[in-house]
Amino acid sequence: QIHSQHNAEAPNLEQAFHRMAQTEPNLDHDISWFLLPSYWAKTVVALISFFCFANSYDGDFVFDDSEAIINNKDLRAETPLGDLWHHDFWGSKLSSNTSHKSYRPLTVLTFRINYLFAGGFYPIGFHVINIILHCTISVLMVDVFSILLGGLQFSNKGRRLNLAPKTSLLAALLFAVHPVHTECVAGIVGRADLLCALFFLLSFLGYCKAFRENKEGHNFSIFWVLVSVILGAIAMLCKEQGITILGLNAVFDALVINKLNVLELIQKLLHKDKSLENAGLLRKGLLFRLTLLMSGGASILYIRWRIMGTGPPAFTEVDNPASFEDSLFVRAINYNYYYSLNAWLLLCPWWLCFDWSMGCIPLIKSVTDWRIIALASLWFCLIGLICQALCSEDSHKRRILTLGLGFLIIPFLPASNLFFRVGFVIAERVIYLPSIGYCILFTYGFSLLSKQAKKKKILAVAVLGILLVNVTRCALRSSQWRSEEQLFRSALSVCPLNAKVHYNVGKNLADKGNQSAAIKYYREAVRLNPKYVHAMNNLGNILKERNELQEAEELLSLAVQIQPDFAAAWMNLGIVQNSLRRFEEAEQSYWTAIKHRKKYPDCYYNLGRLYADLNRHIDALNAWRNATVLKPEHSLAWNNMIILLDNTGNLAQAEAVGREALELIPNDHSLMFSLANVLGKSQKYKESEALFLKAIKANPNAASYHGNLAVLYHRWGNLDLAKKHYEVSLKLDPLAPGTKENYNLLRRKLEQLQKKG
Repeated sequence: QIHSQHNAEAPNLEQAFHRMAQTEPNLDHDISWFLLPSYWAKTVVALISFFCFANSYDGDFVFDDSEAIINNKDLRAETPLGDLWHHDFWGSKLSSNTSHKSYRPLTVLTFRINYLFAGGFYPIGFHVINIILHCTISVLMVDVFSILLGGLQFSNKGRRLNLAPKTSLLAALLFAVHPVHTECVAGIVGRADLLCALFFLLSFLGYCKAFRENKEGHNFSIFWVLVSVILGAIAMLCKEQGITILGLNAVFDALVINKLNVLELIQKLLHKDKSLENAGLLRKGLLFRLTLLMSGGASILYIRWRIMGTGPPAFTEVDNPASFEDSLFVRAINYNYYYSLNAWLLLCPWWLCFDWSMGCIPLIKSVTDWRIIALASLWFCLIGLICQALCSEDSHKRRILTLGLGFLIIPFLPASNLFFRVGFVIAERVIYLPSIGYCILFTYGFSLLSKQAKKKKILAVAVLGILLVNVTRCALRSSQWRSEEQLFRSALSVCPLNAKVHYNVGKNLADKGNQSAAIKYYREAVRLNPKYVHAMNNLGNILKERNELQEAEELLSLAVQIQPDFAAAWMNLGIVQNSLRRFEEAEQSYWTAIKHRKKYPDCYYNLGRLYADLNRHIDALNAWRNATVLKPEHSLAWNNMIILLDNTGNLAQAEAVGREALELIPNDHSLMFSLANVLGKSQKYKESEALFLKAIKANPNAASYHGNLAVLYHRWGNLDLAKKHYEVSLKLDPLAPGTKENYNLLRRKLEQLQKKG
């Protein structure tokens, strides 16, 4: 469907397109840079962007990948696809009070496809897709920058012309190799930003196609405007920033298509000038397109609001401390300081960190703080650019600066804290789209310098040097994202005051079994943030395992005092109290944990252990049964039920529970072992033998498996096999309880048989 409205007093848009290249200066004339055909330019950009991040292809799942991918049930085949539309990015229900309200179902869908094709959680496939997405986006940038820097013009055959091949190539290269993009490319959860950027750019290019010349000579195509709105909606379903493309399309329409002079328009509005129509605002085509964009954007936001619910996401003070300050002045000062740091990351992306919260950036609370200089510098530059964008007599300069500022600022607005509180201080991933504006401004500045410079080649070499430095930094940074150990340690020098950095280094060390080093980092995390309950919980756990129970209890008690609904800390406190033989307090702690987390199988398991220690066998069995109902694959709970029933002489019931467990977890060798013991006592020797042998095949170095199989053969009368497995058991564990005594009994029996023979 084609819209064919014309303005009698305004020149035809088609004619305006053809005049654009003739009347406006061309940036390419002023710079010394490579001139390549479009195909080769895109190939170069693709190869260089691939080279920057290729070494991250075989990286691990790191940082947020665990929660968004490994622990996200929405990726598994058993979860209905429909659930993706009712869950947030992390797999929680959007209606939940704990949901972050990050609604990105299309991104989660791509994770699910990755998981299904790979047949499990293998990170290579996830990383490769991210790298391909960034390369694709970088290639699209060549077309986008050619429009933003050179204008929009079509040939007689309706093919878009690239009026700025040199500058568009330079800007695309700047974008492709910017180190701040490493988090989006090398971190798998950054796919949300990549997919959002892909459809963001497709929406923009689709909007440009609406003005392609056609045989009828009509002005624009409603079809492509609507396609642009739909692509904007898809971008938002990948990440929330995607909706901002509709605003940018409107800015582009006004500045490039209608050549609107914003300053002139403001002046006429202030003076109530009746010639507003000549200014281009009231052209019916523009108003109609803006109406489509606005109504489309409003509809998308309304639907998003209805799905999300009316409640805002719940963030804590450590996530974004400035937003919790009572003073409006303090909030405003710190927000602006954060903006200046984001700008600095674009200008000098050398100090990069996976997390900037928890004291990494101390709050500014006084105007005497020297950091005020940073935000003053930011606004000095922004005001200067805005003045040039509004007041310059050069229409080409006005257009490029306004578009550069628009692409720099508008995509950043959802992360600015202006409309709602966000859950971070600085996040490098949210600068992925705003970096488009930075690349426009950088390239335009380079063209202005080239125009004034006598030795243009020296300037070109300097820019080439910047590109090479960025490529090196990208390769170095993406290698740091390959493992959690490298990633977390790289942050220690950037954010030494960040408690979360020390916490993550400690957690990584603890996972590798280095408890002594982990304790050091956990203690530092608690020192930097005395209310860091997760660090207290993990430190308490390690101290509990090292039998330092008094300090463990103090830490865990403090954690639940600070955060009374911290279920994991309540459970761990119960374990410590149980070890201290304060059983009533332990039981109370377990039930408090279950109160705050209804579905808590591990807590029911530990509660069952407490009841077993108190000889409350029925209560223990009920607790373990609850654990297996909530988590059918809870092997420890099944095992304890079998062992307790076995020890209390309930062999038939123990056998039934064991068979039920093995149906649910058929490859668990510990369950095979426990059930084999029960069957042996029930004189079902053949079936018991089969299970013992199967368990040994799965875990051949378990001394107890060989020892108990030997006991079975001993009872069964198969003495040679009994002797063989006793010897294997003793070889694996010479101190195995009871095995040596049984072996000596068997040897004496064999000696007696030999004498009789």
